[in-house]
Amino acid sequence: MTADAPAGGVFRHPGRHRVAVLVRHGLLPIELGIPHRVFGRSWDERGEPLYEVVTCAVTPGPVRTDADFTVDVRHGPEALAQADTVIVPASHELDDAYASGRLEPPLAGALALIRPGTRVASICTGAFVLAAAGLLDGRRATTHWSSCERLQRLHPDVEVDPDVLYVADGHVLTSAGVASGIDLCLHMVREDFGAEVANSVARRTVVPPHRDGGQAQFIERPVPQPGVHTTGTARDWALRHLERPLGLRDLAEQEAMSVRTFTRRFREEVGTSPQVWLTRQRVERARHLLESSGLAVEKVARDAGFGSASSLRLHFQAALGISPSAYRRTFRVRGDAPETGNGGNSGGGRGGRSVDRAGDGAGGAAA
Repeated sequence: MTADAPAGGVFRHPGRHRVAVLVRHGLLPIELGIPHRVFGRSWDERGEPLYEVVTCAVTPGPVRTDADFTVDVRHGPEALAQADTVIVPASHELDDAYASGRLEPPLAGALALIRPGTRVASICTGAFVLAAAGLLDGRRATTHWSSCERLQRLHPDVEVDPDVLYVADGHVLTSAGVASGIDLCLHMVREDFGAEVANSVARRTVVPPHRDGGQAQFIERPVPQPGVHTTGTARDWALRHLERPLGLRDLAEQEAMSVRTFTRRFREEVGTSPQVWLTRQRVERARHLLESSGLAVEKVARDAGFGSASSLRLHFQAALGISPSAYRRTFRVRGDAPETGNGGNSGGGRGGRSVDRAGDGAGGAAA
């Protein structure tokens, strides 16, 4: 999880994944709190912290926030040279990175300290800093929906996607508005240590364990109007019966709606189609079973609703960029040895990092 870095310095716990949060004047306090909360509450099965998180600035000392207080930052840019992950939150004070797409020399010098291959992420308009540093050139990225057009205009070499919560393009990640920073950080925990650890963090933080990066930033009707029928009952029912071959008609019947009305309402409320949502839930069910059980891949496929190991492999690879067996080898941490079966098996144990791509995925099995 950690790469070689200069000895000593700001990080004091060898073996933990080192996260540096680079703050600037105009910091939104919640965006500093998100990585500290998510990574700071990520523990292994023994209760040992998996990450060490520090805050740094171009110049140590008081950093203004958009609230009525300042943050006293102890560490300077040397933290960036030692980090495994660097996170850049937004600033409400519009600096050169936002105004003109250029970096002020001190900030440019600080970012130049980041070692090649270090994972770099932004929250909200922190993406403008990454773009101005050239870190997003030739990559897909996002930012807050209201600033996407500006980001694209200032940086035409960046493929800006305004319709997603976050984007993971190799070792460079970007997220949309404030709350999507939670989704992004949970994604990185999931990428580093698996879905079980990420889900535990989500439960402690009282947030949804997984919102796919491809989910829309702006949902047309996020809060149901009084007296308007929603699709929540159908979603709850589907989650209880994922092993079944669920179709649109089955879901619509739970709400006593026509298929057309149900599909329209579903997209308005969730921001994606029922088929794509169902596939995502099945992939998440399969992830959980691969991590926490010794079931053969064929049985995991049936229990998650994919029907066969080949269908599971197809959807799992498309969504996560890794095969079910390889995922199990990387992230399974307890229980008996996996069963043998037609879908193959794999050993337990935790290894390196998997890839969790933000994307729409494919249509659900039989959906």
